[in-house]
Amino acid sequence: MLNIHNLSVSFGGSYLFEDVTFRLGAGDRVGLVGKNGAGKSTMLKILSRDLQPDSGVIATEKEVRIGFLRQDIDFEQGRTVLEEAYQAFTEIKEVERKLNHINEQLQTRTDYESDSYAKLIEDLSDLTHRFELLDGYNYVGNTERILLGLGFKREDFNNKTDTFSGGWRMRIELAKLLLQNNDILLLDEPTNHLDIESIIWLENFLKSYPGVVIIVSHDKMFLDNVTNRTLEISLGKVYDFNKPYTQYLTLRQEIREKQLATQKNQQKKIEETEKLIEKFRAKASKASMAQSLIKKLDKVERIEVDEDDNAVMNISFPVSVTPGRVVVEAEHVTKKFGDKVVLKDISLNVERGSKIAFVGQNGQGKSTFIKAIVNEFPFEGSIKLGHNVQVGYFAQNQAEYLNGEITLLQTMEDAANDTNRSKVRDMLGAFLFRGDDVEKKVKVLSGGERNRLALCKLLLQPINVLIMDEPTNHLDIKSKNVLKAALQKYEGTLLLVSHDRDFLQGTANIVYEFKDQKIKEYLGDINFFLEQRNVDSMREVEKRDVVKATQEAPKKSFEEQKKQKALQNRISKVESQIKDLENAIRLDDRALESNYDKHIEDAAFFTAYNEKKKQLDKLIEEWELLLMEAES
Repeated sequence: MLNIHNLSVSFGGSYLFEDVTFRLGAGDRVGLVGKNGAGKSTMLKILSRDLQPDSGVIATEKEVRIGFLRQDIDFEQGRTVLEEAYQAFTEIKEVERKLNHINEQLQTRTDYESDSYAKLIEDLSDLTHRFELLDGYNYVGNTERILLGLGFKREDFNNKTDTFSGGWRMRIELAKLLLQNNDILLLDEPTNHLDIESIIWLENFLKSYPGVVIIVSHDKMFLDNVTNRTLEISLGKVYDFNKPYTQYLTLRQEIREKQLATQKNQQKKIEETEKLIEKFRAKASKASMAQSLIKKLDKVERIEVDEDDNAVMNISFPVSVTPGRVVVEAEHVTKKFGDKVVLKDISLNVERGSKIAFVGQNGQGKSTFIKAIVNEFPFEGSIKLGHNVQVGYFAQNQAEYLNGEITLLQTMEDAANDTNRSKVRDMLGAFLFRGDDVEKKVKVLSGGERNRLALCKLLLQPINVLIMDEPTNHLDIKSKNVLKAALQKYEGTLLLVSHDRDFLQGTANIVYEFKDQKIKEYLGDINFFLEQRNVDSMREVEKRDVVKATQEAPKKSFEEQKKQKALQNRISKVESQIKDLENAIRLDDRALESNYDKHIEDAAFFTAYNEKKKQLDKLIEEWELLLMEAES
């Protein structure tokens, strides 16, 4: 389905990757991994045709559709959820616009015998036929079905997209990709900002996706649950393993150890041969043997060991001055967005030296509370900072505050003061921005590199209270570990929002869970919190919250339970039938597009084709009724 041959890309005279070759087929779910800046997002942009390589060939089968879920979703202001979802149907909407224009003309014109009127009728026939081939009469129903399946309610459809959180916008973008019936999906950090419910839905969808999926992600669990193949970009090369992420790590290490052992044995034999050559050279009678050994040695193919890119950033957060005993004092904090109450009557004291984790589902108010502390918006109640408190704030979208048109060096110099301006190059070097890298413009950096720069910039200001909202988004796994170690050594006060159990372990010693507009304190680390919740992972906590309503509902009678189970089975069966029919209709559409003249004369083909469409409409109608029954 997708062939990449001798692909090379360079920036500023140095290769990001060179002569890369691999092939992808239907059913491949690929984890594309590597350090920040290795070229993962660049590879996706090349495969999506957003970017042209310096050399090499990308070959795809005819009519292959490629969908690209980018890191940064940019919706046009003012569109509703439905209007944004309809952007999936570019050609359908254009044909619909032309049809409306022709129908308007036909209603007002009376020159029935003219050539131009005849041309209008001919165009109307052609466009109507094209509209039918594109399944134009069903796109509204299909859009609503997908949005409902992704968790939207009908009352959400006409709300503006900018009223939704990042996770819900990601769902809208996913809906668009699904509605386009793409053959290849390119997903760049799809789990960033998604809550656990969305992640689980996405995992289940991708597991059954029949086409090619290429995923850039630093979420180990997500990669393990979804992928069946791993491509690693490292030091300009691509390593290909038919294993999911964790198995790939083990296999990669085993291969490298075997290469090292084989190389060591080879080197030993080479040294022995060289000693013989030196020995035989000294004797005239053995000179011919020495020459034979030299020729033999020249033909030996030297074993190379795959290089590992082990460079990591060097980071520490020094405490500026010692603050008072209480660094944050929040009293009766309430925050509403319109009619929606996010936080209600929250009171909390943070003492000097505390290491606190804020956990809970998306939309429960964690980031809102942090933004209230740094006074980003008005709220009810009060928040006071203690004596000598100096806050360093790393926002969830921190990288967006960087000016893309200036260089890394200029970014740091503009934020520096007289005491640390001379140190900015050394600081950038500690964050792996070395040599000519500092002269790059910020806009060419990857998401992870921008996060590294934002962290580096944060260190220019005096800090004794560090507030971080999802700081590991976009960071590669090695960088996550370095940041975690730095936070463990940090002697100041830490407030940390994260969904990542591994990152939170050993980082925080107090946990506050945000749920139902309130907070609950757990006087222990993340393991203590999970133990109290009687679960093994953050994912299970959030899954339990998703099904909380079911668990707390009054016990149903056996007959009610039996009826409910039958209803759910029926819904699943109808959804499966809808999916099969949609696939069958899609195949018919492609057959028509590729050989229209042949099929136009085949009455049986069109009878079966129209019957499938009627059946699909009935099933969608039945599916909606079943969903309404299940909700009631």
